[in-house]
Amino acid sequence: MPRASSAPRPTWVSRSTRSSRRRRRTSRRTSTSLVADNCNLIIGVGFLLEDPIQAAAEANPDIDFALVDSAFSDPDFNPVTLENAKPLLFNTQEAAFLAGYAAAGVSTTHTIATFGGIQLPSVSIFMDGFADGAAKYDADNGTTTTLLGWDKAAQTGSFTGDFENQANGQNLAKGFIDQGADVIMPVAGPVGLGAAAAAQEAGNVKLVGVDADWFLTAPDYAPIVLTSVMKEISAAVYDTIEQASNGKFTSDPYVGTLENGGIGLAPFHDNESLVSADLSAKLDELKASIISGDLVVESPSSN
Repeated sequence: MPRASSAPRPTWVSRSTRSSRRRRRTSRRTSTSLVADNCNLIIGVGFLLEDPIQAAAEANPDIDFALVDSAFSDPDFNPVTLENAKPLLFNTQEAAFLAGYAAAGVSTTHTIATFGGIQLPSVSIFMDGFADGAAKYDADNGTTTTLLGWDKAAQTGSFTGDFENQANGQNLAKGFIDQGADVIMPVAGPVGLGAAAAAQEAGNVKLVGVDADWFLTAPDYAPIVLTSVMKEISAAVYDTIEQASNGKFTSDPYVGTLENGGIGLAPFHDNESLVSADLSAKLDELKASIISGDLVVESPSSN
């Protein structure tokens, strides 16, 4: 839609799962093409699109841009504010904390696991919260839960190196299961479906989904989905489009939290029987404490 239109034409620039160099090169060409098409709102998805979206925004100050899961920075990684570019961010460590607490609470082996696709802030932030939630459960209950796949203090862990190859996720999950993990949270896009296949094959392993409610979006694995850490990306994008349509676009970052409903923990659905009344009540209490600010879930990747 030409810029003369009263409503912007939002266009998504999706994240590829090839090499990072190819991703950035392709995304830069795509952004340039969309600018040439007279789009007046361009929305990119993913941390790896920061450079091409930022370059396009700097070169085209009369066009609005938004970027999901990343802010903007200079070559030294200092934060940069662009008047025509809006970061759409999510403090998923808050909801992942609740998921980690729940995972530790339902685990019968006292061993849980998490892994990522590529080590990016938008990935490790989930893993940080998951680790802290499990640690909080242990502190509250005098238990010892082993977390495989992530060391929060060292910010190191297990990554498949991509967001596409489900076999990689399946193999990594099998390794965790062989070490006794009975709850796994993959933060790896479609790679996580490989972990779901491994969990389903094992028969006694549950999964924590990410981004959306996997009970609904991955119905083949619904019986093994304990819960999911959800990002309400659609609401953030809708609000951005509405603001742009009404001439009220701003560069102020959107940050999804438990307080504003931008993130959340999905219901336990078919696995609700695994969650005791006491555990459920404690999760509600912890959520309220996070929302009130009495409990702050820290992460180097928080927004």
